[in-house]
Amino acid sequence: MNILIVGAGTIGFPLTKRLAQNHDITLIESDPQKARRATEQLDAIVLEGDAGSYRMLRKANLPKADIVAAMTNSDELNILICQMAKHAGVPTTVARVRNHEYTAPDFIIPRYELGPDLIIHPEKETAFAINRLIRQSMCTDVLEFEGGKIQVVGIRLEKDAPIIRIPLKDLGSEIADLPMRIVAINRKERTLIPKGDDFLSIGDQAFVIIDPEYLPDLMRITGKTDTHISNVMILGGGLIGQFVARELSKDIHTKIIESREEKSQEIADLLPRSLIIHGDGTDIDLLAVEGIMDMDAFIAVTGKDETNIIATLVARHLQVPRTIALVNKLEYMPITPTIGMDAVVSKQLITVNTVQRYIHQKEVASIASIPGIDAQIIEYIAPEKSKITRKPLKDVHFPKHALVGAVIQNDHVLIPKGDTQIQPGDRVFMIFMPQVFPEVERLFR
Repeated sequence: MNILIVGAGTIGFPLTKRLAQNHDITLIESDPQKARRATEQLDAIVLEGDAGSYRMLRKANLPKADIVAAMTNSDELNILICQMAKHAGVPTTVARVRNHEYTAPDFIIPRYELGPDLIIHPEKETAFAINRLIRQSMCTDVLEFEGGKIQVVGIRLEKDAPIIRIPLKDLGSEIADLPMRIVAINRKERTLIPKGDDFLSIGDQAFVIIDPEYLPDLMRITGKTDTHISNVMILGGGLIGQFVARELSKDIHTKIIESREEKSQEIADLLPRSLIIHGDGTDIDLLAVEGIMDMDAFIAVTGKDETNIIATLVARHLQVPRTIALVNKLEYMPITPTIGMDAVVSKQLITVNTVQRYIHQKEVASIASIPGIDAQIIEYIAPEKSKITRKPLKDVHFPKHALVGAVIQNDHVLIPKGDTQIQPGDRVFMIFMPQVFPEVERLFR
């Protein structure tokens, strides 16, 4: 496909990098420094200029684009670009929008007249991810597929985990009789797609595909205890903090610490069920006075990664059972487990996943990546006569760094075995490293 992306910032740059693996990308960026970086590091045609100009869009072959993704920092510019793209005949348009009023049901302009086919709100998507992690407090990551029918969850393994140092093929009934499978391992900044001879070690982050009903069984075999969350402290009163607090405060005592006095007063009016505290969230004395050691969870979502990381490590030091940090610099992701962080979310990666999932909806059912690991997860719908449907799985030639995690067959979740036969129309969850993507794709042609 020909995809035109506008904006090479924190969202547009990683989105281009991801999509350029399989598509022809043209990227427009108005900032000379960002445009130069994109030219040097991305496999895309990069044009420097103002995308608000139709002349510039035509120079980027707008009429020949299959998809336009407007990812600049300006809501209005993104919507305008999508409107121009629609008038030029572009089939699919996507816009990044931060102002949630534009997506409200009572907004004065009807949704179909705005221009974008998909409006992605990064802060709201990130808040959803954080709330899932709070509700499933044993997990470092939670990805949902098929409306929650299937989940991929991350689990950090401690020294008392019963399944460490045992080859996966020897786990026997501990996992084999349950609808779950270990599909990836993050070990010392390396991603492994495990085979039967591999085993789990202390400190590993194991990613398990599972029917959510069996999460208590997963907790048992990994030696985890789910923490009941009654009190939560949030550092940062920006949009993400507000969205998180609005949802959690329905049944959880919620405190927000905000360093800006004016912002503190503003969100106090918006969030009457939350306690708003004006102060420095990295001040240990302030945190102690406000009862951080009585908290069940601490969530750091300021606009500064370094503040979020430091504050989260302080909370961990003070024995807060559950900590979650917003980290936007993707280069920080691999080191977060090694410095003792619990769960980490990335606004950029969550947004890229959402946009990529929408773009690929005609080719695959869903697609996702996990912060901090290299593997991708794609849910394919097995086509008639495709290679994956011709033989039992034990006779299908799979690339080395790929596996089938789960199958939905006749609306039932199935963890496949060697004699499993994929049927046309089955939903097949593949986990693989990016370098074998072409080989995986061939199985589903």
